[in-house]
Amino acid sequence: MSIYLDWNASAPIAPEVVETMMEVYRNQIGNADSRTHAYGEAVRAVVEHARKQVAALLGVTSAEVFFTSGATESSNIAIQGLAAYAEQSGKRHIITSAIEHKAVLETVKAMGRRGFVVDIVAPEPSGRVAKKKIMEKLRADTLLVSLMHVNNETGVIQPVEELGAELEKREILFHVDATQSCGKLVDELRRLKYRMLSFSAHKMRGPQGVGVLVLKKRDYKLPPVKAILYGGEQERGIRPGTIPAALAAGCGKACELAAMRYKEDSRKLQQIKAMLLQMIDEAGLAYSVNGDAEFSLPSTLNLSLHGVSAEALMIAARDDCAISNGSACTSKSYAPSYVLAAMGVPAEQIESSIRLSWGAETDMKQLKTDFAKLLTAAKRLA
Repeated sequence: MSIYLDWNASAPIAPEVVETMMEVYRNQIGNADSRTHAYGEAVRAVVEHARKQVAALLGVTSAEVFFTSGATESSNIAIQGLAAYAEQSGKRHIITSAIEHKAVLETVKAMGRRGFVVDIVAPEPSGRVAKKKIMEKLRADTLLVSLMHVNNETGVIQPVEELGAELEKREILFHVDATQSCGKLVDELRRLKYRMLSFSAHKMRGPQGVGVLVLKKRDYKLPPVKAILYGGEQERGIRPGTIPAALAAGCGKACELAAMRYKEDSRKLQQIKAMLLQMIDEAGLAYSVNGDAEFSLPSTLNLSLHGVSAEALMIAARDDCAISNGSACTSKSYAPSYVLAAMGVPAEQIESSIRLSWGAETDMKQLKTDFAKLLTAAKRLA
């Protein structure tokens, strides 16, 4: 089996998470919102324990944690759920960046079609969105700024910490897509000033199909977000539908593991990145790294192997390395990466760009062997 280097698309589920979920599936048969018998109470206890585990990782209270089906739904609620408040307050201006995940970018564009004024800020060639550019776009009627913490294609860390502090002073709502940073940049997330935050469990070794929306209180009040679906009062009216207790438990366990391991994991991730770059250098291939290495996750590398078609390389090396050339949500499209294009990367360089992403549990011995095969294939294609 090839080495798996597509963790940014979905990380392998942790064994401890599987065990936690199986325990719930086997022994908990109730509905967490059933309040008339012990079965419902038992399941509710499972969900609330998971909520506390998420809160502990992020440094928030459990009352600020809402379970969803994933970051896409969380981001949609955070953005679309402000529509009623926008009508009431007269604030109808939204700012985001051109490198956001489609879950945010397409939702913001849809709000534009509903009459909202939208500003989409281009990144610098480094892959970072300049705080100054966003600040220059602020207006008296600015409702929301939405910015990802880490870009899923390049691994570049965005200036959300500096921006959050400025937006808090101006009482402008700030939504952070923390899908790629949750469980990794733990200290930064605990310090961060925001009102809404989204992430998916499966990016951090939890199960697919569950995520979290954090709605942070100010003056004891949640941000003015309303449900965008109807059918029940679950999750305190924010997200209707029966809570999948086992998935919530798996999400909670993944958060607990991340809280225990993130410092040691970061060291391992950096070792892997250094090894990969050394191997590329020793192979003698001409290449460029897409994104500022100074502001980059240690678990992601987006690079252009000059003169090598990324599509051809992925086919040639598919038995050795499972890699991608961008976000999984756009992988069926052969269009050039909109993230790299927004950064001003030349078209020929985009066509030769691949994304490598890994985890602390990635086997370095197998990685060294299989990645060497990919580099050999790249030399043949160059």
